[in-house]
Amino acid sequence: MTAAPLLEVSGISKRFGGLQALSEVSLQIQRGQVYGLIGPNGAGKTTFFNVITGLYAPDSGRFELAGQPYEPTAVHRVARAGIARTFQNIRLFADMTALENVMVGRHVRTHSGVWGALWRTAAFRQEEAEIEQAAHHWLRYVGIDHFAAQKARTLSYGDQRRLEIARALATEPLLLALDEPAAGMNATEKVQLRELIDRIRLDGRTVLLIEHDVKLVMGLCDRVTVLDEGRCIAEGLPAEVQRNTRVIEAYLGAGGA
Repeated sequence: MTAAPLLEVSGISKRFGGLQALSEVSLQIQRGQVYGLIGPNGAGKTTFFNVITGLYAPDSGRFELAGQPYEPTAVHRVARAGIARTFQNIRLFADMTALENVMVGRHVRTHSGVWGALWRTAAFRQEEAEIEQAAHHWLRYVGIDHFAAQKARTLSYGDQRRLEIARALATEPLLLALDEPAAGMNATEKVQLRELIDRIRLDGRTVLLIEHDVKLVMGLCDRVTVLDEGRCIAEGLPAEVQRNTRVIEAYLGAGGA
């Protein structure tokens, strides 16, 4: 018996004025997979990410997350439901420390509420201590706990990427959605990123990866979907996708294929 997918997306469409950004996109991501979403510039990859993470409302289609209907209507609700993301352009609180940035992510799982924070109740103080402890854990996990007290803007580009992943992991997501995590990285940083994503998978988490580095995707992902002009043109194992003539044409043009 085949296990139910962690995330099932069926017939998602999104239009911006006269531009059909997504057209009837469907995919299934199984638990524990690293699932790649690739395509040429303008294919609709980031729009898809923005739809499943609540930044854009889809025009049509449906979602199921962990076997339950899922409506990505607001970013904080998406995080509580179990989907965390990073962005193509790094979005950190530049003048907050690395530790504080991760603590922000962890606060989505807090229970004390406004009154607890205002009155600094014993329960609130205990929860804050637990949040700080969890933040240190995730900084260690991605390999930058020694930068915990440094402001985010002082970190190297690669370490800022790691910090953003640590903040997303601090929400304890069912699905970690990474938008171009290798963008701007040098060769060494890419190797470290691959090792980190491998570790995340081995620890039982599920990853959805948008990435322009096709070599990284093909060497890392269990399955791959290819978008072109908002439509799914291929889906399957990396080796199958690499041989698909429609994929080759989308990247290289008919002459290149």
